[in-house]
Amino acid sequence: MSSNSHPLRPLASVSEIDHIHLLSEQLGALVPGEEYSDVTFIVEEKRFPAHRVILAARCHYFRALLYGGMKESQPQAEVTLEETRAEAFSMLLNYLYTGRASLSSAREEVLLDFLGLAHRYGLQPLEDSTSEFLRTILHTHNVCLVFDVASLYCLSALSAACCAFMDRRAPEVLASDGFLTLSKTALLTVLRRDSFAASEKEIFQALCHWSRQNGEGSATQDVMAAVRLPLMSLTEMLNVVRPSGLLNPDDLLDAIKTRSESRDMDLNYRGMLIPEENIATMKYGAQVVKGELKSALLDGDTQNYDLDHGFSRHPIEEDGRAGLQIKLGQASIINHIRILLWDRDSRSYSYYIEVSMDELDWVRVVDHSKYLCRSWQNLFFTPRVARYVRIVGTHNTVNKVFHLVAFECMFTHRSFTLEKGILVPNENMGVSRSRNALLNGDTHNYDWDSGYTCHQLGSGAIVIQLAQPYTIGSLRLLLWDCDERSYSYYIEISTNQQQWTKVVDRTKVPCRSWQTLKFDKQPASFIRIVGTNNTANELCQVEWGALLHSYFQVYPEMFDQLRTLAGPLKDIQRLVPKPLLHCLGCELRVIVLLEGEPSPQSEVLRALQQVCTLLRSPLPRS
Repeated sequence: MSSNSHPLRPLASVSEIDHIHLLSEQLGALVPGEEYSDVTFIVEEKRFPAHRVILAARCHYFRALLYGGMKESQPQAEVTLEETRAEAFSMLLNYLYTGRASLSSAREEVLLDFLGLAHRYGLQPLEDSTSEFLRTILHTHNVCLVFDVASLYCLSALSAACCAFMDRRAPEVLASDGFLTLSKTALLTVLRRDSFAASEKEIFQALCHWSRQNGEGSATQDVMAAVRLPLMSLTEMLNVVRPSGLLNPDDLLDAIKTRSESRDMDLNYRGMLIPEENIATMKYGAQVVKGELKSALLDGDTQNYDLDHGFSRHPIEEDGRAGLQIKLGQASIINHIRILLWDRDSRSYSYYIEVSMDELDWVRVVDHSKYLCRSWQNLFFTPRVARYVRIVGTHNTVNKVFHLVAFECMFTHRSFTLEKGILVPNENMGVSRSRNALLNGDTHNYDWDSGYTCHQLGSGAIVIQLAQPYTIGSLRLLLWDCDERSYSYYIEISTNQQQWTKVVDRTKVPCRSWQTLKFDKQPASFIRIVGTNNTANELCQVEWGALLHSYFQVYPEMFDQLRTLAGPLKDIQRLVPKPLLHCLGCELRVIVLLEGEPSPQSEVLRALQQVCTLLRSPLPRS
């Protein structure tokens, strides 16, 4: 083949032709004139020539209108559109021809009409895009207008954005002209929200203006019922509400009775709602008003703390008068608190948390006074409106001081389940990314030498402390399964490490590998796993001293070498009395469990492996 001959292999960058922008421009050129048009729309006495085939291809509504066999299907038909604004329809027509619309250059009222046309004609992508743009331009003077339209067309995402905006700027919204234009339905939707954080006096006065603007009557009675009169002071009810004449005197008397007979925290307060964001920060005006070393608690530093600094504290007293108290920037709706207990050693704490609006009436939302807790606490409770939060330590396993490193509170949409105030986890809570092999989450990388936690049969146990109490009803554990051995065991749980409840009994069942265990749900802070049998140990029931004695008798010349290689052990007799031995011909494999720190284990194994290379006979039986 000639060197000048090449197969046709077009480059990827030129193999596809994309001239959509030309198509859009050329179709858009048809919009202003009557050339080739076969239908005319009349909107507010303005004529808009169009091409029925293009409109039918772009919109199901126009396909049914222009090709449905009605009078609009006739050639050169003229179609009058009622309740439609010419400027908004012109934008829509241009969008149908070009796929483009310039929202930023349109006036707000035109945008709302444009959104209405997109909704009327079933143009869902256009409706979504317009709604998204409107969410970005919300401000105090237009949010009520946008919310009214969003409510009318049942645009949930746009409605939610408007409500969230109004919640955070409630006093300004109440004073705006747009508030007076809200429909009764939209108005009640706003006022019935616990998160519409304005005072009842401001709300009542704004409703008085709304009633005068929209005519007094049954609508006024309905909207006035949304005012939470018991939240107003007696002075406000007598000097502001009563003179207006808009409420029945009996309603005022009922409100006064409710106010005087109810606990303060039982009143239906309004509060700021800022989902998924910590509001216990200086940014939101929070401050620590009670406790020692106050500055450390809200500084956001959860890494740099030790015995001397980086925490707030209070003395633990029997009467509970001491505590750490945080004042939030304003009354807020919260259902989630995170605290970091000082955890630079193995100590545990007990505590409870209360919330209040007036520092007089306190409601306990978390009670861990009977449980031992450590490190991070993730706490959930029924949503509450609160201005003050108080954390009271009741126990420290080391001394009589309660130490708290960090405090966060917020409202979360995360789902959670509580049973008697204790969290029921929906994910694995037994995970710790520390050096502890049992809780590091790695269920693949383990062998004879590493990747497991153990205890000597007949003494001790494996005990896990959860960071906080959880109501649990299931456990999964992976038994070491690098050979064919099986285990027997039982599991107990406790909340205080004193009283234990057995929840799993596998002492008479040979078990291997993964264990999935279910039991009646109950609170737990500690989990104790006690092994009762290991079939591999039954292969050679000899004491370690007897094993060495046998070796010394059969291989006296190995004595000095063995003593040298076993040097890392420091004291051979400190080994577990019943080590696991496997005798496979001339090869000896050993797993050694030490009573003390496990760090020398790899050195022990390396030493014994070197000894094994010198041994050429089966293990002598004692």
